[in-house]
Amino acid sequence: MRLWQKATGAIKDRKSIWTAKLMHNGPYQNPIFEAVVIKATSHDEHCIDCKNVQRVFQWLRTSPLHLKPLLFALSFRMEKTKNWVVAIKGLMLMHGVFCTNIAAVQKMGRLPFDFSNFSDGYLHPSKAWGFNSFVRAYFNYLDQRSAFVSSEFKRVSMKNNKKDGLEVEETLMEELKMLQNFQALIDSLLHIKPRNESMKQNALILEAMDCVIVEIFDVYSKFCKRMANVLMRIYDVGGREEAAVALKVLQKASSQGEDLSCYFKFCKVIGVLNASQCPKIERISDEDIEDLERIISSGDNMAIVLSDSCMEKELKTVITEQWEVFDDVDDYSSWQNKNPFLDSSYDYSLLCPPPPPPQVLPDLISF
Repeated sequence: MRLWQKATGAIKDRKSIWTAKLMHNGPYQNPIFEAVVIKATSHDEHCIDCKNVQRVFQWLRTSPLHLKPLLFALSFRMEKTKNWVVAIKGLMLMHGVFCTNIAAVQKMGRLPFDFSNFSDGYLHPSKAWGFNSFVRAYFNYLDQRSAFVSSEFKRVSMKNNKKDGLEVEETLMEELKMLQNFQALIDSLLHIKPRNESMKQNALILEAMDCVIVEIFDVYSKFCKRMANVLMRIYDVGGREEAAVALKVLQKASSQGEDLSCYFKFCKVIGVLNASQCPKIERISDEDIEDLERIISSGDNMAIVLSDSCMEKELKTVITEQWEVFDDVDDYSSWQNKNPFLDSSYDYSLLCPPPPPPQVLPDLISF
C-alpha cells in the first residue's frame, strides 16, 4: 500500500510538471518556477528535494522580481492539494522564504493561500486528524507572523518618514505592545506539534519540527532582549500605566517559560534534533515582579532609584542571568542539521542553475 501511494504521488508530480511546461508564459505563470516548486513540494514523505528548495532561495536573493511568480506558483500548488505531505513541504518552503529577510517578503502581508481548514483527502479520518491539526497550526503561525512583520515594517517606515528618515525610538507602550505580539507568536508556535504516535516517528514531521524549534529560538531571543530593555526604561522613568502592562507581560512570560520548557522536553523525547541543543529556560525572578508592583502602587512618576553599583548589579541580573538565556548560541547554523529549509541564508549558487531572467510582472499580491 505504501509503495502504491509513493508511485501515485510520483505520477501526480510528473503530471503537474508536464502541465506547467505546456502552459504559456504569462503575467502570472512561469513554467520554470512552477516546475521547481512542484519538485520542492513533492508527494514523497521520505525525501526532500534539497536542490530545488535551495533554487527557490537562491532566485529570491538574485532578484526581488522573482518573488511574485514564486508566490503564485506556490499558492497555486497549495490551493490544489489535499495531501498533508505537499502541504507541510509548502509551509516549510514558505517559512524558508521568510528567513531570507528580503524587504519585499517583509511587506507581503497575509499568506497567499489558506490552510486554516485544511483536511487531508487520502488518509483515514482516524489518522488524518493529527496531520490536519499540524498543518493548520503551522499555517496559522506563518500567517500571523507574516501579517505582524508586514504591519511593523509599514509602521516603522511611516514613522521614520515623518522624521526625515531618522530612526525614532519606540515609546514604552509601543515596546510593550511589541512584547505582547511576540508572546502571541510564541503561543502559536507551541500549538505546532505531532498529536498522535504515528506522527512522532515520521521523518518529515521531525524535519518540520526542527524548523519550528529554530523559530522559537529566534522569537524568544528577541522577546528576551526587548523585555530587558523595557524593564530598564521602566525602572528609570517609572510610570504606573506602563508598569501595569509590563507586569502582565512578565506574568505571562513566567507561565510561557514553563510551557516552553515542557515543549522542548517533548521535542527531545520524540527525537527533534535541534531541541537537544536548546538551553534551559530561566525562571522569572520575584524581584522583577515586586519592583513593578512597587511602581504601580507608588504613583505615576515613581521610578526605582538605584546607585551606580546597584544598577550594574541589576543590569547583570536582568540581562545576563535571566533574559539573555539564549546568548550562548551566536550562530544558528552551528546547531542546525541538514534540513534544507533551515539554510535559506546559505549560498547554494554552485548547486543551482542560473534563474530565468526577471520579468516585470503586474501586481499579483498587494504588498
